[in-house]
Amino acid sequence: MTIDNKVLACVDQSAYADHVTDYAAWAAQRMAAPLELLHVIDRHPETSLSKDHSGSLTPNAQEHLLGELAEADEARTKAAREQGRLFLNRLRERALAAGVMTVDVRQRMGHLDETLHEQQAGVRLFVLGRRGESANNTQRDLGRNVERVVRALDRPILTVTEGFKAPERVLIAFDGSSITRRGVEMVAASPLFQGLPVHVLMSGKASQDGPKQMAWATETLESAGYGVVGEIVPGDPETTIAQAIQSKGIDLLVMGAYTHSPLRSLFVGSRTTDLLRSARIPTLLLR
Repeated sequence: MTIDNKVLACVDQSAYADHVTDYAAWAAQRMAAPLELLHVIDRHPETSLSKDHSGSLTPNAQEHLLGELAEADEARTKAAREQGRLFLNRLRERALAAGVMTVDVRQRMGHLDETLHEQQAGVRLFVLGRRGESANNTQRDLGRNVERVVRALDRPILTVTEGFKAPERVLIAFDGSSITRRGVEMVAASPLFQGLPVHVLMSGKASQDGPKQMAWATETLESAGYGVVGEIVPGDPETTIAQAIQSKGIDLLVMGAYTHSPLRSLFVGSRTTDLLRSARIPTLLLR
């Protein structure tokens, strides 16, 4: 076990943090990897103040106001850190109770995507929630930031939904592109999905080399000991994948994200968001 193999779970102070922790604990145990729980405190500037700062203040009054603002900001930061410490300790105990041997916790001030980008050199797998602390009240929920976060990272990212269920059936959205071929190889080499049946699905426009690509994918996974079913279903990828998830009882989806592959029209913009929301299952995004 090395530090480069850790699972990093990004959590915020919401009910969704428990689900993120549960999936991260599941992944860490499957991969025999250490787990880190990261809480990023995003400092937002105040948009309104009770004091007059219109420019008509005297220099002494301006200095006094700035001092008050600095003190108030320091107090808010201190309170946020303390709340975060208690929150992380609770989640750490939850992960330990789930059986994870090594669990670390960390807090950072900054922006989510920038902080995760800085951390990724030591990460084997990221785990994120699709919704976050302010999901019920504002448009600042993590779900609306998934694309921005995913684009900032070069590691696999497991985006999870509300509620935890240990995955039992895996679907790989495969199109023969380099990113999805690497995805098949990653699944074959990783202990994360060992012992689980895997369904490989090709959709979109039919191609002459489709059967050859599918044969490679199924043979690669079978060589690694997986029970595999390969299927080529021409048609709209979003519709085809959604139908397969429902009809086959899929628990986890593996797909490329924000690439120039034949599935590019699916994995950019609002269609990705729509699929992630409608699927309601964990999705491993590949970069």
